[in-house]
Amino acid sequence: MTKRILVVEDNDLNRKLFCDVLKASGFAVEPVADGNDAIEKARSFFPNLVVMDIQLQDVSGLDLIADLKKDAALADVPVLAVTAYAGKGDEERIREVGAEGYLAKPVSIGPFMAAVNGLLS
Repeated sequence: MTKRILVVEDNDLNRKLFCDVLKASGFAVEPVADGNDAIEKARSFFPNLVVMDIQLQDVSGLDLIADLKKDAALADVPVLAVTAYAGKGDEERIREVGAEGYLAKPVSIGPFMAAVNGLLS
C-alpha cells in the first residue's frame, strides 16, 4: 500500500521540491501551503507521515505539531520537522512538542529521504 505524506510548507519552492522528491520515490503526497489548513487536511488525508515546516507565516509549526499530537486520530502519525532557524535548543523544543524527526534547512535530498524512510519504517 502506498504511504501517504502530508507536506506543510509555505515556501512554494520548498513545497514543490519536497513533493516532487517524495512523488518520485513512490509516495502519495498532499501539499499544504497554509498552516491553518494543516490539521483539517491531515484528518481527511490520513497521512503516514507529516513533513512540517516550523516557520510558517500565520501559525507556528510547533503549535501545529502539538495539535496533531493531541488529536486522537493523528497522535500516532510521525512528524518530520524542517526549519531554517536551527539554533541552540531548537531541536529539543521541536522534539518536546512531539516531532519524531528534525532537519535543518537547507535540506539535502539524501538526508531528507533517509529521515522520511526512517520514520515510515
